[in-house]
Amino acid sequence: MYDIKVTKETFKKVEAEWRNYQQTLKEIKRLEETIINPYQETWQRDDNIGGGHANIIRDPTQATALQLAKHKQLDYLKQIVQAIDTVYEKLSDEYQALVKVRYWSNRKYTWDAIADQCFISKRQAMRWRDEIIHVTIEVLGWR
Repeated sequence: MYDIKVTKETFKKVEAEWRNYQQTLKEIKRLEETIINPYQETWQRDDNIGGGHANIIRDPTQATALQLAKHKQLDYLKQIVQAIDTVYEKLSDEYQALVKVRYWSNRKYTWDAIADQCFISKRQAMRWRDEIIHVTIEVLGWR
């Protein structure tokens, strides 16, 4: 059914990423804000007596853009959000309803309750979950 063999750990990790999606969006925003508006001390000591700044980027916009581009954690989080967004947008309304109940609800539901809310069987709900997670893993390029 699926092209690649997925480890149990990867499956759980991707499922956790779906669950933490809203928190990840907040973390991305926080990281970007930290890079764009870094804390700066109110005073600076000049240790560079008589020397130049040959390797220092003077343009603050360019420096900020470089920081955003090089930030590994930010890149990682953005890849996950992009993968989830890509998968979610292609899901049918029924599958999206399952995502909302299973991962984006403030409550933890049993599979029976999830199935009832989505008007499907428990087994079907679990199959849909498996499909969603496997497609997400493929989009991420994980195994």
